[in-house]
Amino acid sequence: MSVGQAQREIDSAEFAEWMAFSRIEPLGGPIEDLRTGAVVSMLANINRDRAKRPEPFGLLDLLPWVEAAHAASNEPVLLDGSKAQSDLIRAAIFGVAPKSQ
Repeated sequence: MSVGQAQREIDSAEFAEWMAFSRIEPLGGPIEDLRTGAVVSMLANINRDRAKRPEPFGLLDLLPWVEAAHAASNEPVLLDGSKAQSDLIRAAIFGVAPKSQ
């Protein structure tokens, strides 16, 4: 389905449901990359110079999209005020910037 067709046939509520579902059961790219990461890390470990890199490569070490995930802290982000917290959650889940008032 093309983007234009999806925009004509799917309303925002259904799109939000698909986004929520993909967070629970990821679709596409990252999962396939994870499978590929298993093979790539195995090949890298077979061919690595153990003197230069004694620690083996992990499953996620060679996936470029993982760098951003590792940079993020696992600590909760707590803001002052419920509106600011809601805006942060809305931005994280839906990519929606808070409206200027």
